[in-house]
Amino acid sequence: MKLLSMNVAGRARAGVVVGDYALDVAGYCELIGEAATISAVPRDALDLYKLGNGFLQAHLSRLVSDEPLTERCREAGVLRPLAAIKLNPPVITPGKILAVGLNYAAHAAEQNKKPPESPLIFSKNVTALIGPEDEIRLPRISEQVDYEAELAVVIGKEARSVTAANAFEHVAGYTIMNDVTARDLQSRERQWARAKGLDTFAPCGPWLVTTEEIEDPHSLEIELKVNGEVRQRSNTSDLIFKIPQVIEFISQDLTLRPGDIISTGTPSGVGVFRQPPVFLAAGDRIEINVARIGQLRNLVAARLD
Repeated sequence: MKLLSMNVAGRARAGVVVGDYALDVAGYCELIGEAATISAVPRDALDLYKLGNGFLQAHLSRLVSDEPLTERCREAGVLRPLAAIKLNPPVITPGKILAVGLNYAAHAAEQNKKPPESPLIFSKNVTALIGPEDEIRLPRISEQVDYEAELAVVIGKEARSVTAANAFEHVAGYTIMNDVTARDLQSRERQWARAKGLDTFAPCGPWLVTTEEIEDPHSLEIELKVNGEVRQRSNTSDLIFKIPQVIEFISQDLTLRPGDIISTGTPSGVGVFRQPPVFLAAGDRIEINVARIGQLRNLVAARLD
């Protein structure tokens, strides 16, 4: 399933993708007289995940097999066209956002670096998180803002000192992250808290795809375009450290909680290593496509005065 968060009249509401539509789960339950089956209005993909796959599948099966009910949902505004809704990040309040550096073999090669012996983990500030179609705001303190297309993992079950063998048991699903980076800050400051964590530097979406939809997350085509030009194109098979290894490594004495996001690294083709280097400018349109997940789109906006 594809689980999402959308903005409805200024409030976050959780939905499920049904074809080209999004089903407002709380609105649907209220419409059919079963509002009592959910204790609170779900606001994002994590809230829906907690309701359980069986609960959601049962209602979806009922909806798609009952055309009069489907029409009632459309008329009531419970079933909305995806093109007509504003999406939030799939998880709107993650406890933490972690990411992996230098995790594609070709990305290491373009820097003339040896692949790391263990995952290189860093944090992105949760205040950097934005959703699909939100603006990436160019900061006043950087002249070299770069893009990084990444497959992201959302934790669904608390993970503490887990092994790679059971790591997938703790995964709710997958989404897309743009690990926006201020390269001049990254180079000058040597640690990445600001370079990777400025406001709007973590676009995420469009939704969370649950694990049963993606049998092998290490065989997904990934591509990034800027203004229609392909800048990155690869496959997650090029990941140096696979998702179970990353979760095992991170979770040793560092608890991962439901809703935490792990961005798994970026392929080759980032702007800083192009000849000559190319950085983002106001008006640029970034599109990231990951097979079986979807597309994350964001516009780059000018610096604030």
